[in-house]
Amino acid sequence: MNIQSIAKKLKRPVTAHKGDMGRVFILAGSRGMTGAAHLAGMAALRSGAGLVTIGIPDAVYLVIAKRESELMVRPLPSTNKGTLSLHGFSEIKRFCATQNVLAIGPGLSQHATTQKLIRKVIAETELPLVIDADGLNALKGNLKVLRKGVSHHFPKMVTDPFVLTPHPGEFCRVFGGKLDDSDALRKKRVSEAAQKHGVVIVLKGHRTVIASPEGDCHVNTTGNPGMATAGSGDVLTGVIAALKGQGLPCFEAACLGAHIHGLAGDIAAKKVGQVSLTAGDILRFLPEAFKELVL
Repeated sequence: MNIQSIAKKLKRPVTAHKGDMGRVFILAGSRGMTGAAHLAGMAALRSGAGLVTIGIPDAVYLVIAKRESELMVRPLPSTNKGTLSLHGFSEIKRFCATQNVLAIGPGLSQHATTQKLIRKVIAETELPLVIDADGLNALKGNLKVLRKGVSHHFPKMVTDPFVLTPHPGEFCRVFGGKLDDSDALRKKRVSEAAQKHGVVIVLKGHRTVIASPEGDCHVNTTGNPGMATAGSGDVLTGVIAALKGQGLPCFEAACLGAHIHGLAGDIAAKKVGQVSLTAGDILRFLPEAFKELVL
């Protein structure tokens, strides 16, 4: 996978406007986990998305709406626990019709009602999806929902609709079996799962592995141990969603996203050190990472 050649596709024509750069919708956040929504949303903006809307429980609307003026915030019905309610599905589906890509999962919680909503969205949305965190948790024991979404909405392009971004624990939770630090085992298991379920899988960790349904496999070489910190995955979700929204195929968006995310983490580590590195630092240095690859 030639990362440089993929990055060149992001160079903008002089006539570009925000509508050309992708409309990204992110379902994220809940009471106590609003930071995940903020990180994913701002990462999408910093990765070139033209318009980013965060769909959050109305119970925490003001927490996010007051934080970043560049993000659009859409309040949705919430449960009594401050998580997204199933009652918001119709509104989510209507809004998705105006968007280019949907990311789902960061900070949504494992509330039973919210997990039902996630599964319903995955099964019925017609948008390309980036699924992370609690979006992945909703798939445990429910992989038929994933297959339904792929086969029903993308019958002629099952190679491209979904990107899943699990860490090793989430991967084993969803797909079963075990993983260890062996690069060979990680590549084998991720490739098998990607081909079986018709999705792109980004297995996070040291030397992140990205696998496609066609059997392609790419190992990322950027990143450092300082990135093992809360919120790092939320940033990656936003980056990949933005790249997909700008027109990259899912596998290319995932490969470039992992590279940029790791590169931003490497730049951050040089500035603040690995011990003190936070997800906010990765977000802060995304512009420098993109500058190294894209004019």
